[in-house]
Amino acid sequence: MTGYSFRLFVAGESERSSAAEANLRALARSRLPGGYELEVVDVVARPGLAEELRVLATPTVVRLLPLPQVRVIGDLSDPLRVAFALGLPDEPQEVREKKEEADGDRHHKEAHGD
Repeated sequence: MTGYSFRLFVAGESERSSAAEANLRALARSRLPGGYELEVVDVVARPGLAEELRVLATPTVVRLLPLPQVRVIGDLSDPLRVAFALGLPDEPQEVREKKEEADGDRHHKEAHGD
């Protein structure tokens, strides 16, 4: 089991639905190096589930784990806004790795008087 689990509600196989899924997957890949789980629910095909879970608009993404659950409703194209709303790490993995490398180099130089 990964640390993050999401459920994305979309309406049919529209361009907007495809874009929402692609945006969420790209964001999760860049911010969650340990992986993630994503279930995509088409509310057209499964209206009962959408009603049961009180999904009133699409796209809606629900962060199931870690708790507490969080919902983001609407446009998922702004990665900074969506990452913040979902409580994801502040920076993409590549940026964090570069900072860690730079910090390691700086500490090495300080320790060895370089």
